[in-house]
Amino acid sequence: MAAGNKGFLAIGDWISSYREPLIELFQPPKNRLPSYSTVRRALLHVDYEDYSVCLSKFFNVQPNTGETVGLDGKVLKGSYQIENDNPNSDSHPAIMLVSSYIVERGLILEPFQVDAKTNEIKALPELISKLALNGVIFAFDAINTQKKLVS
Repeated sequence: MAAGNKGFLAIGDWISSYREPLIELFQPPKNRLPSYSTVRRALLHVDYEDYSVCLSKFFNVQPNTGETVGLDGKVLKGSYQIENDNPNSDSHPAIMLVSSYIVERGLILEPFQVDAKTNEIKALPELISKLALNGVIFAFDAINTQKKLVS
């Protein structure tokens, strides 16, 4: 995914294309790399929030004084599930995230999941308080220019 491959088949093709360097780098048992279906099964069970927190901590991604942090809420495409005919699958609303981005360095900070019963407007104060540093500039889209947000 970090190499720009979107989708499990594309990731599988990337693994096949770079088979030799990946085997040399990771030295897997029996020189076997995972297939796209193995990657799919693994990624479907990854907690994206924990994963992004780990990456942010590993790379020490933090906004610096004077930098601009852009904030925007998005609904994850295809994240909703409405199944009335499958008793093994609970229906759930779409997942909404507020993403934060350090404009000057082009770095994405950890996403913030919005409670299903609310919207990004109500989630922003908590996210801003987590990121609040003296001298950091926050940029929003028009929906987030609410009087209560700045007070």
